[in-house]
Amino acid sequence: MKTLKRLFVIVIALTITSFAKAQNYNYKLDGPFAITKTLKVNGVCEMCKHRIENAIKNLPGMWFANWDVDSKTLLVKYDGLKIKPDKIQQLIADAGHDTEKFNATKNDYALLPDCCRYPRIS
Repeated sequence: MKTLKRLFVIVIALTITSFAKAQNYNYKLDGPFAITKTLKVNGVCEMCKHRIENAIKNLPGMWFANWDVDSKTLLVKYDGLKIKPDKIQQLIADAGHDTEKFNATKNDYALLPDCCRYPRIS
């Protein structure tokens, strides 16, 4: 009888843990089309961070964007069916910041405030 009770308690505990883990899974954010990518983006300060993140935050399917000032890397999480990585990098370049694949135009770079002018590699 004690063995049956113990078995019953173990089954209930496993069932409860299974349901708890299932609720942490978000199909939209963790599903098969969710892409997490790290991109190199040139910038200098917190104003650059704000400009870079705002350049892409309203893209449909963009769930998360965070640019790190120290490492000059942008971490993005987005829906791979709605957004292509080239589109993300092009919008950032249009805001005046060079990326791995696209460089900002001279005009876009010139529009940056003086504190945001990072050294460019010619």
